[in-house]
This record gives sequence, C-alpha cells and structure tokens, in this order.
Amino acid sequence: MKKGQIIEGVIERVDFPNKGIIRTEDGRQVIVKNTIPGQKVSASINKIRKGKAEGRLLEVLEKSPLEGDKTGCVHAGECGGCTYQTLPYDRQLEMKAEQVKKLMDDVIDQENRDYQFLGIKESPRQTAYRNKMEFSFGDEFKDGPLALGMHKRGSFYDIVTVENCQIVDEDFRKILSVTLAYFREKNITYYHKLRHTGYLRHLLVRKAVKTGEILVDLVTTTQTDFPGIAAAQMDEVESTLNNAQENAFAGTEEELLEGWKAALLAADYKGIMTGILHTRNDNVADTVTNEGTDVLYGQDFFYEELLGLRFKITPFSFFQTNSLGAEVLYQTAREFIGDALPSGTDADIAEHGKIVFDLYSGTGTIAQILAPVAKKVVGVEIVEEAVEAAKENAELNNLDNCTFWAGDVLKVIDELGEVPDLIMLDPPRDGVNPKALMKILNFGVERLVYIACKPTSLARDLEMIQGRGYKVEKISGVDLFPGTYHVETICQLVKVEKNI
Repeated sequence: MKKGQIIEGVIERVDFPNKGIIRTEDGRQVIVKNTIPGQKVSASINKIRKGKAEGRLLEVLEKSPLEGDKTGCVHAGECGGCTYQTLPYDRQLEMKAEQVKKLMDDVIDQENRDYQFLGIKESPRQTAYRNKMEFSFGDEFKDGPLALGMHKRGSFYDIVTVENCQIVDEDFRKILSVTLAYFREKNITYYHKLRHTGYLRHLLVRKAVKTGEILVDLVTTTQTDFPGIAAAQMDEVESTLNNAQENAFAGTEEELLEGWKAALLAADYKGIMTGILHTRNDNVADTVTNEGTDVLYGQDFFYEELLGLRFKITPFSFFQTNSLGAEVLYQTAREFIGDALPSGTDADIAEHGKIVFDLYSGTGTIAQILAPVAKKVVGVEIVEEAVEAAKENAELNNLDNCTFWAGDVLKVIDELGEVPDLIMLDPPRDGVNPKALMKILNFGVERLVYIACKPTSLARDLEMIQGRGYKVEKISGVDLFPGTYHVETICQLVKVEKNI
C-alpha cells in the first residue's frame, strides 16, 4: 500500500471520532472519515504512519442499508457539517452509544466494569437546534463570487453558502442571506487566509430559544482601503476587474456598516433583534478573536433561560449551543452529583451543605443550577468576560452562595482558600491539563462528575483519575449535536480508597 493508491471497500464500523474502518483484501485496516457503516466507498490513501493507513473519501459507491432515502438538507455531502444526517435519528443514537461504550470499556479498570452505562439521551430537537453559528466569508471556488457559510468538506479554503442549513432556524438563514446580498452588492472583499488581505472574516449569530433574542456580530479586519474586490482576488481578466472596480463601494467603513445594519433591521424575524455588533480581528489564525467590539445597534448581550434560571450571554462567552439539549445535559449532571447533596430547608443546607467546585465554569450555568442545594459553589473560568457574566447571572437569579474566579484552573486552584466536598468538571475539548488534574484529585473529594464534549479526552483523563482511587459509577451521553458525530458524555466517579 502506498500514498495515492485508490482503494474500494465497505465500511465495517465507525470509531469515534468519525473514523470509518475499511479492511483491505490483505487484511489491513484503513481509516476513512465522513463515512457510515455499510457504505461502499472509494478512497485515496493519503497517510501511512506506523503501519496505519488513512484514506480521503472520494465517492460513496453504494449507500449503507442503514441510511434513509432523504438527507433533509440540500447542502448534504458538500458542507463539512452533518456527516450522519442520512441516518435515522434512532440509529444515530445507537451508533454514538456504541462508540462511547467502546471508548469507556477500553480504559475503565477491569474490576469496575459493573458501572452503569445509560446510553445516549436524545436532543429535544433534531433540526433547528443550534443557538449559535459562526459563518465564514470566502468563495466557493477559486475566484468565485463572495460566499458566506461553512467550510466545504475536506477544504481549508472553500466556503459553501448554507442558506438552507437545517440545524438553525429561519432567522439565522435570513440574517445570512441579507448579509451576503448586501456585501456582494457592495463588492467587499473577504479576508484571504494565505495573502492576509481583505475585510470580511466571520458572521457570528446567536439566538436564544426561550426568549427569542438575537445577537449578530460582523467580524472584520481593519483593512478598510475600499474598493472591495482587489486584483489578487479576481481572475485577472481585465474586463471583469474593471467592472468590479466601477461597482465597488467607495465610502467609509462607518457608512458601510450603517448600510449593513439598516439591511438587517429592515428584515422580518420570528425572534427579537437585540444587538448588532462589529468586531475587529487582525489575528492571522482562522478563529474569531475579539480585538475590539463596537455596538452598532441595541446591546452587546442577550438572555437565555435554562431550568428556570435566566442567563446573560455575551458575544464570546461559552454557552452550550443547543439550549434545549443543555437542559437535558445539566439535569443529568445535577442528578449525578445531586444525591450527594443534602435536601431540606435552607437551614439544613446551611448547616450540612456541601462546598462544590465548578471548574471550567463558563458563564456559571452549572454552578447556579447546583447552588440551591449546596452550601457554596465556587466557579473557575479562564475567560474573564464569561466570569463577569457569571457574576451578573448569579445576581440576576438571586443566588448569593456562588463565587467566581477568573484564571487558569492550574494556577487559581491554589488560591481559592476552600476545600471542596464535591467537584464538577466541564473542561474544554482537549480535557484537563494533567498537572491541574493532579491538583484536583489531591482534594480527595467523595464524588467527582466529569462532563466531556469530547469522550476521547474523558477516556484519557480516566486513567489518571482511576489511578488516584476513583471508581466509575455511571456514564451517560447526551446528544447535543444531531446529525453530527459529536456527543457530550457525563461520568460520575466516587472515591473508594485513600490517595496513594
């Protein structure tokens, strides 16, 4: 087997994350992403390392018997988003359950295999479930017209305009269409990632499910030397370039943004337009970085409600992207840690209550959900903006037993001056820094609940956690991302022996 070789085969299984397995005639395994069990595919070998081979999907030659007749989205296969949308939803849940269970069984100590695996809890919505999208500006093919949407599958540069995306509601789609039409008309350039030239970068849209409030943020560079379509982004055909320059926008940035704001406000929405923002970002990385934000209309925050509590959300603070699914997730987390918390009157809780650490606390959602049944909850989050929002949210919800610290868990945990009874962990995708995890485990709390947005990170961290005397009692998945391979995983662990 060599690079560039074309192979064909049937996908035997899909391992997390999104790793389809083909077995060749000589018995070797090849990983092919963006596939579904049972599909017959062709792939080009693009990586061989330590005896393992990976292939790039070329074509689905035959559908899987598991797939339905309809995709539900006209962008299926082209957009790099929803790999599993051709699968019936119950089968998606079954496949995710199989993947998570296999990952956990591979790392959980043999004597602890009696843990409860509760499967994958479904999302209350399978379409229009997202409350946040980061759309990218670019072109759909080299020198093509301005596009706004998601990256094309397998491409770092090409953008698919997803005006019919089904994982968001019609307000998202309308905001995308209005924005794209406006900047196309003005012939404004997108930021070219190789040349580091151009103006338009991202469009951030957030909408609350419960309140219907909408926040829109246009992310651009500070390169405001209009006209927009530069020669470097054209086909260098003279007539085309001349035409573009004749129609190019020749005003100021302030005039350009005022026109965009007016176009957005002229449209009708099911929700309520709460704020229109403009963020500057000259960082060369292809991420949304806040280097200064101006409010063009309204305010720079909106409100969402979860489990009877109200949360103020700012443009860049973390908040679960599936609000209704987040209620399922946090209700499960509360159940996992809850039976270790005393019930009764406020006086009972004050006397016998527990101190809970909520590490990687974001805008304080979990902390505040636990606060009514805890003596005190201490949240730690590295994003200062999120910490300020958490403090405001606690005040908004009349919770006076929550405190929030801004900083890296690894450093801040030594400064808290508290000893927790229980710990809730909800780390970023890559899991917990090993040094921070060691400090966390040194508290020796009776119960630890770990929420993982990437189960492979949980699997890695479980090895150290079990080595420090903890036993897995329960694991449950929650599907916050229907149609995709992502899944949230919650693990309940209890202390069974003293620290080594």
